[in-house]
Amino acid sequence: MAIDRRQEEGGEGRQLPEENGSLPPGEAVPAAAAATAAPPAGDLAAEIQSLPPPPPPPPPPTGSCSPLLLDYDGSVLPLLGGLGGGHQRTLVLLTWIPALFIGFSQFSDSFLLDQPTYWCKGTDGRGNWTGHPHLPASGLSASHNYSRGMLAAPELPTPAAKNTSQCQCSERHYLITAGLEQNVVSKWDLVCDSAWKVHIAKFSLLVGLIFGYLITGCIADWVGRRPVLLFSVLFILIFGLSVALSVNVTMFSTLRFFEGFCLAGIILSLYALRIELCPPGHRFMITMVASFVAMAGQFLMPGLAALCRDWQILQAVIICPFLLMLLYWFIFPESLRWLMATQQFEAAKKLILHLTHKNRTNTECDIKGVMPELEKELSRRPKKVCIIKVVETRKLWKNIVVLCINSLTGYGIHHCFAKSMMGHEVQQSLTDNFYADYYTMAGITLASCLAMCPVVGFLGRRGGLLLFMILTALASLLQLGLLNLIGKYSQLPDSGMSDSVKDKFSTAFSIVGMFSSHAVGSLSVFFCAEITPTVIRGGGLGLVQASAGFGMLTAPIMELHNQKGYFLHHVIFACCTLICIICILLLPESKNQNLPENIPDGEHYTRQPLLPHKKGEQPLLLTNSELKHYSGLHDSAAVSDGVAENVTANGMKAM
Repeated sequence: MAIDRRQEEGGEGRQLPEENGSLPPGEAVPAAAAATAAPPAGDLAAEIQSLPPPPPPPPPPTGSCSPLLLDYDGSVLPLLGGLGGGHQRTLVLLTWIPALFIGFSQFSDSFLLDQPTYWCKGTDGRGNWTGHPHLPASGLSASHNYSRGMLAAPELPTPAAKNTSQCQCSERHYLITAGLEQNVVSKWDLVCDSAWKVHIAKFSLLVGLIFGYLITGCIADWVGRRPVLLFSVLFILIFGLSVALSVNVTMFSTLRFFEGFCLAGIILSLYALRIELCPPGHRFMITMVASFVAMAGQFLMPGLAALCRDWQILQAVIICPFLLMLLYWFIFPESLRWLMATQQFEAAKKLILHLTHKNRTNTECDIKGVMPELEKELSRRPKKVCIIKVVETRKLWKNIVVLCINSLTGYGIHHCFAKSMMGHEVQQSLTDNFYADYYTMAGITLASCLAMCPVVGFLGRRGGLLLFMILTALASLLQLGLLNLIGKYSQLPDSGMSDSVKDKFSTAFSIVGMFSSHAVGSLSVFFCAEITPTVIRGGGLGLVQASAGFGMLTAPIMELHNQKGYFLHHVIFACCTLICIICILLLPESKNQNLPENIPDGEHYTRQPLLPHKKGEQPLLLTNSELKHYSGLHDSAAVSDGVAENVTANGMKAM
């Protein structure tokens, strides 16, 4: 309106451009002349200034990730050919081979720290012997005690009341029946007043394992399984070979701590990699094969010691095979499952292409469309989780705590059964022969692993764990109660019972208890690896294996105190078995189930009834819609994606 008034008043107001953007006729020619008269430099500058700024990069995707990419067992693993892919089988084989070296390291203490028989120089070698019970001497102590045939070397005996004449010697002769001519005890005279240093050396390895499990588990969740494995191999070579060069027992014990720390990193990372490589139907058997390979190291260890003859050579021979694992830097990739779960899709895409090339599979046959979905998510930022986040969950932390208690109880009570079989009141071995005792314990371990395969295959993880825990509790309670009753009746003149009857019952209950407690400890570790989500699987495994280490640690503690409080020790663990039986019923069943990838998956990994419900019965599990309302969790999308509302969280149809 103001322009129109100026035009009507005859003002000199400038005319507006036409609708198509051209100038009015009166101004078109001056404008063209001004444009031709402008210098080229100014024209270029004006043109540059008129260019719009480049568009900003697109922001990373927000919200939940595609459920197709998080369904590793159902979508990604079939794309790679499953376990049928040749490269997948090669990787599984590469996780089995180091188990032999691990078996050597775990059982080396039986030989390096074996308590030899000894006598003063200048005697006839008979009157001052302090070892085998059959020798004619007073105050005899056991030469050997092999009570732990599980994942660690058996503990050493505590010598009985020492003969003062033996301890006043300046020089001694030693006789080692473990196949060596010299070990740590004989080299540094760790007898009499120095015998406690042997138990400190035992502590150092176990404490190193405990700290290693806790720390390397968290690191494996943050930086990956492969770096933890390779750096653990590198440092175990350094510390392990340094152990062979120790100049005193203090240096030996310190270096053994770091050796145990690195050994824990190797065990944990290989365990996680093995679980994450396998489809649901093969996880247990592939894990059991690794256990059998480790037991092969246990069975071969006496022959290896007999060939080496010296403890320093034996230590070097045990550690040197880990040199072969340095090649894993070039041939073993990172866990693809962990890359997908932590949303590192750029690295996951490269690894998928590498694996499909090795397996000779074609990505064009991607029926479910994994690769197109992966392309859409490449710019997503990685999402890593620490095990501390588990305290914010409602059910997952309870499952992990239950399995930690089971692991602690299984490995702890195993020592009680072994001491009962060996005789804790009088320090004696089962057969007065090192190799017979050693292979007896190894045979019980082997029988336990063989029995686990059909039992777990038929009853499942939870049912098998419950059965073995019930056997452990029965063996423990009968040994504590029934044997005391038999002992009282055997003292009566007309009872017809002798102490030999009590000893036979004690041996039988001890064998059953060692058999079942080994299965409890092994199944607890495997069970935790299955129900813990991939993003925190390293931390969960570290917790349950550290609990197992605490159970093993009770053995040298009892030996250091000369078996004082042995009965109370056994009673406490027997009570723990009863608590564990109740808690096992609260665990979910993971047999033939996909591994949970993130914390919401693990949180909704609900339990199934121990016995399948009959046809027509209402299942006890809630459907997913009811479960979301009941749990009150905000992240409900992860539960409902791709799952029908009338299906329970473990895949059972609601009636």
